[in-house]
Amino acid sequence: MPIPPEVTGEEIDPDVRQELMSLPKGLAEDVSRNLVMVAQLIDEDPEKAYGYSRVALRLASRVAAVREAAGFAAYATQKYSEALAEFRAARRMSGGVELWPVMADCERGLGRPERALAMAGEPEVQKLDKAGQVEMRLVAAGARRDLGQLDAAIVTLQSPELASGAVHPWTARLRYAYADALLAAGREQEAREWFGKALEADKDGATDASDRLAELDGVEFVDAFDDAEDEDSEDEDSEDEDFAGETDGVVEDDGRDDDRDGDKG
Repeated sequence: MPIPPEVTGEEIDPDVRQELMSLPKGLAEDVSRNLVMVAQLIDEDPEKAYGYSRVALRLASRVAAVREAAGFAAYATQKYSEALAEFRAARRMSGGVELWPVMADCERGLGRPERALAMAGEPEVQKLDKAGQVEMRLVAAGARRDLGQLDAAIVTLQSPELASGAVHPWTARLRYAYADALLAAGREQEAREWFGKALEADKDGATDASDRLAELDGVEFVDAFDDAEDEDSEDEDSEDEDFAGETDGVVEDDGRDDDRDGDKG
């Protein structure tokens, strides 16, 4: 797959670059450039990111960072079985536990929420950092909802992290998930409050909390671009009508002239 010449591979995370040092220099550069493309495209074009991840995987399948990148690219394209296999491989190679929550979410994606819940109770969760533990809580709550256990999902999300007034990278998503669960349970007023709290913490627009609030308030959004197109269309129709009227007048005048010419004859 083509890679823009400005992508050198130097943009790669230093820890990943360290892993790639086990490869020959030219090969390491090729792998790093493909991994950069994965990172750049995974949000806006996950299918392309997946393609680049497969190239990197063919080049260096024994590097944990490559297996992890391939896992996330597969996960982004909802290839959950493939993603889970790659995450497991990366975990075996690295010995870390940070992929545990996304592995559990792959189990949800495969229609196995019970397995995700079982993973939420494993000792690996205690080894996660705070962000990882919050992520695991989100996955477990999602699994409860998959099973139709709304009240249990709400209880799962209730935690010191949810109650804290401090804002962390995961705060908006945690508050949003709680609000969404409350709304699904019919607790609209509480849901509105928590969507508001999610919006306060969402500095990067990671959630659509503002839209959800507007929906609860009965606000309807109007697409200004569509309105402009409608106005242009109306203007064109009006101009066509005016032109048609002018044309009709010309035709009538011509007819009258012909009549007069006939009388003269």
